[in-house]
Amino acid sequence: MDKNLTVGLIVGGASPERAVSKLTGEGVYKALVNLGYGVKLVDPAYGRSQPTKIEDYFSDCESFPVAYQNYPEAINSELLDDIDLAFIALHGSWGEDGTIQSLLEFRDIPYTGSGILACAASMDKGITKSIIQHHDVPTPHWIVVEKDQYNQDELITEIKSKFNLPFVVKPNDQGSAIGLTICKNFEELNDAIKLSHQFSKKALIEEYIDGREVTVGVIGEKVLPVLEIKPKHFFYDYECKYTSGMSEYEVPADIPEEVSLRIQNYALDAYKAVGCSSYGRLDFRLDKDLNPFCLEINTLPGLTSTSLLPKAAKSIGMNYDQLIELIIKNSLS
Repeated sequence: MDKNLTVGLIVGGASPERAVSKLTGEGVYKALVNLGYGVKLVDPAYGRSQPTKIEDYFSDCESFPVAYQNYPEAINSELLDDIDLAFIALHGSWGEDGTIQSLLEFRDIPYTGSGILACAASMDKGITKSIIQHHDVPTPHWIVVEKDQYNQDELITEIKSKFNLPFVVKPNDQGSAIGLTICKNFEELNDAIKLSHQFSKKALIEEYIDGREVTVGVIGEKVLPVLEIKPKHFFYDYECKYTSGMSEYEVPADIPEEVSLRIQNYALDAYKAVGCSSYGRLDFRLDKDLNPFCLEINTLPGLTSTSLLPKAAKSIGMNYDQLIELIIKNSLS
């Protein structure tokens, strides 16, 4: 790679996953410096008025109120002049949903991760599931509930017709298990929907697959080994995702080879069906008979010290810096 390249590292943002984005951004920043690239830091939540110190981009701070005008102000300003590539280290709304990608494309700035349509489709879990199901990738049964547009009795009847207790309620377009509830009875349903609607206009109610949690990374079109997640809590929640020691990981997962191959094939099929590129990660559940069910696609998966994609890459001999360089290479090509 040409080490004279200047990378614009876009970090932070105003989504509920701002803190995670900062952790990803800090890891990527260190790797870019190690690799010898020039780096410009931009936090779109601040608009044109950026922090003056590098460490301020990664330090803790309160979530930003939604300020759409700050994003185009930051991206359309001189802040990203003379960069060769934007490395998007954002997570959640306005980062993974096609917003930042659209702004960068207006300026003809190449960027890491998938394109606008793939990001928008992947961010909407209901749309993702519809697309991959059409391409014969198994996914749990689901119902999408609009905010303030549902009748609880009718919804319970519909749930009973599609799947059994327990079931999952989560925001339709958020990540990091934010706003997620596993309902063990119908008395928990209303509160679970209210919680998810705090983060999204739509709630996704999904069949709970009792079994094991696995994930598959894809770089370009190279499928990484299947990684199994063993959280300390009942499910892989925010604390288990981002707190060291709260989860155990096994890669390659201790499952039969034919099951691993089936999961990897489903992962690549889903990745291609939604139009993803550059890199991504796909989450699955395995039932008691080791049948895989795809839950969602992450077009900008976490790149923190506890994140899953770097762990999977490490299992095939690729260290963190090499992973970042390969993402840059794939994105430029």
